[in-house]
Amino acid sequence: MAITAQDVNKLRQMTGAGMMDCKKALTEANGDFDAAIDILRKKGQKISAARSDRQTSEGSVFVKTTDDGSEAILVALGCETDFVAKNEDFQKMGEAVVAQAAANKPATTAELLELNVDGRSISEHLTDLMGKIGEKIEVVAYEVLKGDQVVPYIHSNGKLGVLVALAGVNGTDVQEAGKDVAMQIAAMNPVAVDKDQVDASVVEREIEIGKEQARAEGKPEAMLEKIALGKLNKFYKDNTLLNQQFVKDNSKTIAQYLNETHKGLTVSAFKRVNIGG
Repeated sequence: MAITAQDVNKLRQMTGAGMMDCKKALTEANGDFDAAIDILRKKGQKISAARSDRQTSEGSVFVKTTDDGSEAILVALGCETDFVAKNEDFQKMGEAVVAQAAANKPATTAELLELNVDGRSISEHLTDLMGKIGEKIEVVAYEVLKGDQVVPYIHSNGKLGVLVALAGVNGTDVQEAGKDVAMQIAAMNPVAVDKDQVDASVVEREIEIGKEQARAEGKPEAMLEKIALGKLNKFYKDNTLLNQQFVKDNSKTIAQYLNETHKGLTVSAFKRVNIGG
């Protein structure tokens, strides 16, 4: 049957696919719109398979916080190019995914992808979007954080997001302090909140590195352990959040800044996601 321009435009409005893709799909489906939609979806699946080894080093971070501010959800949607990351359909998809994550609280990324949106799973919607855009698109991170108050932060490039959970809030408005700390985490990339949360394997590695450095400097064997522990303390100051110097005021640590803001205020946990980083 003859495929009219009106038919092509109708399918385009229904699917968001390109004009030529819609015309080809309708022609192949002999004008059957449902079959044409399936063809376009299959095209997306083929693109997904063909691009499975591509790197999603671009993308955007999306966050949503509960009304009481005690919980925040972060979803990072990855793609291949910055151009696609700024695409309106890509951005809408990210907002839809994080909204579903916040509403349903799935335990894993796999469960998130199976959530139903308008009768189809998020995974299917992502496949359709890949068919439309022609790039690999995937959820590269999904994080949920709870606390007395959780403050989100997205860096200006949209690719780096932070959630920071504050404790000892006691009803005080600490949004500004929370944002300062979230920006600190974005800039300084700490490995843990405090030294007692640093993984034991990391501690062992740092001690061994410290010993080897001291040995290379010709220090006596009897002094190596003490020197290495001194270097470990320096590692804690540089790499654990509460012990880091506050980037806005190097005269105080993050722990001191928070306690000065509101006595007893501290950080219980944080999440940091950097797409492609």
